[in-house]
Amino acid sequence: MTDPFNSDSLNAPARAPFGIVPSDTVALATVPKRIFVGTGGHVTLRGVDGAGDVTYRNVASGVYLNVRPSHVRATGTTAADLIGEA
Repeated sequence: MTDPFNSDSLNAPARAPFGIVPSDTVALATVPKRIFVGTGGHVTLRGVDGAGDVTYRNVASGVYLNVRPSHVRATGTTAADLIGEA
């Protein structure tokens, strides 16, 4: 199949979205461009170049977090149905 949009950039649509299972020990297999939050709550993560974890509080359902995390932590994350856009 010919794909005239066969290139990738930070602003391009996701090419390989994946479900995120928060973990306190396991890094994400792929660093996403952003995270879609299906069911709102708190999201605790570490940015790909971050030295420590941060918590995005009271994130609404259906919001995109424009952050590139290496980890999404189970402890502190109450949001659900998280999708990494890669």
